[in-house]
Formats: sequence, structure tokens, C-alpha cells
Amino acid sequence: MRSAQLARLAGVSTDTLRYYERLLLLPAAPRSASGYRQFPSEALTRVRLIRGALAIGFSVRELAAIFAERDSGGAPCHRVRALAREKLAAVEVALRNLQVWRRELKATLAEWDRLLRKTPRGQRAGLLEAFVTSHPTRQTRHLSLGPLTCGNQKKEKSQ
Repeated sequence: MRSAQLARLAGVSTDTLRYYERLLLLPAAPRSASGYRQFPSEALTRVRLIRGALAIGFSVRELAAIFAERDSGGAPCHRVRALAREKLAAVEVALRNLQVWRRELKATLAEWDRLLRKTPRGQRAGLLEAFVTSHPTRQTRHLSLGPLTCGNQKKEKSQ
């Protein structure tokens, strides 16, 4: 099948397929006489495998090493499991950090509500200043979640 058909079936772009080829995640496809890539039907299974592994936290670098071993006859199963265990440990740490952040935000909101009740309408309550004063050492988030939005911004396309 051609790149466009594989991309459509796999739900990715043709650029993504070329990227996977460059990283050796996807074996190089032979070319037709007219120069089009001709992927075997197994390529769809491989792209879906890549997408699934990326979705649970594997990196393209990790997948390249796993597939290289696998494609040369090896069985990287224990390494795959060890990597997944590391990812779970990282998720557990992130969840603990999120819980701390959640408690801190709840306490901050409660304090801000008290400040707002005491502040006359139309006057600044100095909410952020109050936070910095009560948390003088807090300079970064507990966990980087990327920019927080109000939900009305356009979603970016992902590969």
C-alpha cells in the first residue's frame, strides 16, 4: 500500500511515516517504478504498535532500540517490562506531586476567598502578592503540565 493509504488507515500523517522510517521504527519501504513508497500490510500493524507504545510513555529512542533488537531476532521483552516499570514509577511520583499541588491550590483558593470577602468591590485584593508572601520559597510548579488553559483555545494537532 502507498504512504497515503497507510497514513490514513493508521491515523497519522505521511510525514509521521517518513519520520518513523528515518528513526528506523518502520522498516524502509521499497519504491514503486514511479518512486512511491510501497508498504507491506504488516506496516499498519507496526505503526499501530508504535502509536500504542508512544501513548503509554515509550520514547521513539526507546522504541528504536527495542525494534532493532527485535528485528534482528532478539527478544527485548525483559527490557520492555523494565522500561514500563520505570514509567510507572515516574507516574507514581507525578501523582504524589499532583496531590500536593492540589492541596496547595485548595488552600490558596480558600485564602483568596477570605481576601476577596474583605476587599471592597472594584479594589485589588493582591491575590498573587498574597501567595508570594505566604510562599516565599515557591518559585516553580510541583510538576510541569504545560500551559494551563481555560479550555476555549484551539487544540493543536498531534502527530
